[in-house]
Amino acid sequence: MAQAYTAETGSDAAGTSTGSLAGRLGSLLPARWREDRGIWRRGIVLALCAVLIALLMVLHAQIPNRIGNLGSLTETFLPWFGVFVPLIAVAALLRRSATALIAAVLPLAVWLNLFGGLLADKSAEAGGARGDLTVATHNVNADNPDPTGTAKDVAASGADVLALQELPAGQVAAYEEALAGTYRYHAVEGTVGLWSKYPLTGTAPVDIRMGWVRAMRATVTVPEGDVAVYVAHMPSVRVKLNAGFTAGQRDDSADALGEAIARERLDRVVLLGDLNGTMNDRALNAVTSQMRSTQGAAGDGFGFSWPAAFPMARIDQIMVRGVEPVSSWTLPRTPSDHLPIAASVTL
Repeated sequence: MAQAYTAETGSDAAGTSTGSLAGRLGSLLPARWREDRGIWRRGIVLALCAVLIALLMVLHAQIPNRIGNLGSLTETFLPWFGVFVPLIAVAALLRRSATALIAAVLPLAVWLNLFGGLLADKSAEAGGARGDLTVATHNVNADNPDPTGTAKDVAASGADVLALQELPAGQVAAYEEALAGTYRYHAVEGTVGLWSKYPLTGTAPVDIRMGWVRAMRATVTVPEGDVAVYVAHMPSVRVKLNAGFTAGQRDDSADALGEAIARERLDRVVLLGDLNGTMNDRALNAVTSQMRSTQGAAGDGFGFSWPAAFPMARIDQIMVRGVEPVSSWTLPRTPSDHLPIAASVTL
């Protein structure tokens, strides 16, 4: 921008000095802007804000977690940084600032590089393709007032395998009864459960260092062979003014889950659950580094799942290894504070 400003001050009133960056860009501006000597001087603060936002997106992995897990917090809501681009652009137009308007292109380019691929529908089912196995997962909320209706709504998705999290002991029977007609096989470990149209074997809890059971593993035997299915509910995270992003226990559990998946002997692995973190969050690297997100590979949009009333982050995940995602989508809202999600995969 220093080059543009120098060219401007040495040019005529229209600011269109031949060969200068300001001149070339100025020729694209409305006539009344070209007659305004201040279009390059105004909006410097807005331009700096645009550069800062771009740098935060580019260097998000360098933001330290030592202070309140600030890096993980930034990465959780990283896609929303794109909201600042139109705000800066509108402010630049109101200020009649060419400098700020051009600077807004920088965060736009960075955001498109990071998340532009999620804007397209990558679902193969849009072209008529179908997967071999459809899976779904839902944090049903321990305070769900209608467990029976929630179970039936999620089962209506047509999922062959369904994982539920946050199952209170007193409501397990209600979920079992509601799903019995759709799923012949099921298993519950602690507060998580798995329902399947195909046989389940090798069901066991998975230790994610919480002191009680919130994760499990089972082998699902489908016509194409065995698939290892993990169900997990990571510890909750909170944003506190005096402590920042409190995610220490979640991070430890993610490491433990990643170790369990790394030891898995079956080639085909599916992870279903509420991970209380997004694919961008470095703290989940033990899991995300060895598995693919079905939403990123075969979804349509961001697939945000929480909070259900106004989804802002995809903290519920369907991840795979050794199978190919065909499509991924969110299901209609239930009384829970999470949206259910589903995916179709080929084996």
